[in-house]
Parts: sequence; C-alpha cells; structure tokens
Amino acid sequence: MLTVKHGSAKPVLVLGLGNLLLRDDGFGPALIERLQPYFKDSDEVELVDGGTIGLGLLSLVGGRRAVLILDAFQGGKPAGTIHCYRDFDTALAGAARGRSAHEGNAGALLAVAALTGDLPERLAVIGIEPSEISTGYELSAAVAQRMEEATALALGLVAELREVAACA
Repeated sequence: MLTVKHGSAKPVLVLGLGNLLLRDDGFGPALIERLQPYFKDSDEVELVDGGTIGLGLLSLVGGRRAVLILDAFQGGKPAGTIHCYRDFDTALAGAARGRSAHEGNAGALLAVAALTGDLPERLAVIGIEPSEISTGYELSAAVAQRMEEATALALGLVAELREVAACA
C-alpha cells in the first residue's frame, strides 16, 4: 500500500485511477504516463498511478492543497467524451455520479475523504467516457483519439492548481 506522511507531500497531487488491463478503464494511468515528462523534476506536483488501490489512496489525498483526479467513468455521454470539473462542488458531484469498472473509483475515494476530513482545499476531475472495458492493453480508438486533448487539459488544470497551492 502507498503511504505518505502527513505534511511531507507535494502540494499538488495528480492521481490516475484505473486498470491498465481493461482497455479504456486504464485512461487515468495512461494519462499519468503522458504527463511524466512534464513533472519529473517538480517540487510542487506529484504524479501517482493509483491503479485500482481504491481507498488505500486516502493517505495520498490528505494534506494536499490541490488534487486532480484522472479516471474513466460512465456518465451517459458518447464514448470519448471528456468530462472536466474544475470547481470543488462540481468535481465532487461529477466524480460521485460517474460509474467506473473498478472498485474505489474517484467518487468513492472522495466520499470517504469528505467523511474523514481529508479533502484537499482545491479539487478537479478529468474523466472520459469509455468505449471498451474488456481485457486488453490498448485504449479504444474513441479514447485514444482524445488523449492529446486530455493531456492539454490536464496540463492547464495543473497550472491552475499550482497557482492556488502557491497562494495558500
């Protein structure tokens, strides 16, 4: 299990959730991999492939000024649709509404963080509507075609979250 001592964490956490073995469910970890070159030496931003650890990630969320969660979830839109929730209330509500193929999805993690008082000061969520949740490593065409846009969106959100974390 991953653990971080309270207060020793970088102020901004980018957390990718999902199972790389279930095609589009691996969107979060796949996006984390694409973001690695941008933040490899950052003192402010920590990238974590949270896989399907679920509530074991709670210790990573606590003590952060800002968290960006990346996850594939079904919200009733066409495959490949990107959901972006920037403000705290819609991020929390959007993550809770989406259904995921793995246990401990963004909604469950945030619900428990709220109960334990471990929610960050600022929260954002990027989700994508999956097309294929089946055994395999490759993202579906619908999701793969949106990865460049999702990467740019994530970089922009991280810049916003870094600003907020620096001001707090």
